[in-house]
Amino acid sequence: MSQVTLSEWNQFIANHPNAHLLQMGEWGELKNEFGWKPVRIISENIGAQILFRKLPLDLTIGYIPKLVNSNQLSETSEQFWNEVDSVCKKNKAIFLKIEPDTWEDSSTTNQLRIMNHALRTSPHNIQPPNTIIISIKEDEENILSRMKPKCRYNIRLAEKKGVTVRAWDDVASFHQMMLITGGRDNFGVHSKEYYQRAYDLFHPKGICELLVAEYEGKPLASLMVFANGKRAWYVYGASNNEERNRMPTYLLQWEAIRWAKSKGCDEYDLWGVPDEDEKTLEANFESRHDGLWGVYRFKRGFGGDLKRAAQALDKVYNPLLYWMYLKFIGNRE
Repeated sequence: MSQVTLSEWNQFIANHPNAHLLQMGEWGELKNEFGWKPVRIISENIGAQILFRKLPLDLTIGYIPKLVNSNQLSETSEQFWNEVDSVCKKNKAIFLKIEPDTWEDSSTTNQLRIMNHALRTSPHNIQPPNTIIISIKEDEENILSRMKPKCRYNIRLAEKKGVTVRAWDDVASFHQMMLITGGRDNFGVHSKEYYQRAYDLFHPKGICELLVAEYEGKPLASLMVFANGKRAWYVYGASNNEERNRMPTYLLQWEAIRWAKSKGCDEYDLWGVPDEDEKTLEANFESRHDGLWGVYRFKRGFGGDLKRAAQALDKVYNPLLYWMYLKFIGNRE
């Protein structure tokens, strides 16, 4: 088996219950409607969902986000890599970017490079490499006890000040809240159609929940959380500029953690903080507010561990165009 259908891929993912969100078939279908083409291949019980983004002259770049079981690839997987190369060349890819689903302190990246000498360390990742992972294996009191005192205080304050959290399905209002947050914190926001499609693909399967924090029936903050296997991810979050003294985002995040725990997850990924070591983060988070610095102060309060993803790897099919891409396009991503 090489290139497979969506249903065949979903069966493969079902047999790999801890696959990353970005390798799920629904994610490929979401990206398919917004500028990427998903191609799924399975060879020697190894699989990859490759996303291709169009460039001028009918060229593309290939991207494997969070390669499934990348730490289990071995030197015997030559057929898998041949299939990958064939698909990439068929789609006229300048290069293929692979983000292994593992952490920087693992040996997976070096193992991948040993197996496939054409892989080179990429100058940049697509996903934010640094994140905070919260262990949610223990009971709620233990999870709360590991948080910063101020974070615990803000969760309880929100409850005392009348903030409530519930499941929501008003994606249009969520998008409006995202626009407010993006303008306030200076980050890009997807279209309403993007968030709606994500909700429609994932929510019916119990993989996603949209939660809203309210005061007296008025929405104040909202987030979209995803779960698969033992992992959950906080991917999209927003708040408006009203009643912020009631600390709705803290209670909202706590309820998302509780939702993930109810789904059987052991860890909760806060998805993206500045790409700096912990010493630098702790020394600067009160004075810096640009980029992901604006959310680090909030996320650090929940008591997780700072983790850095393994650096992406690139496989180059057209060296000249790859060089041009890095020089004129890649460094702006």
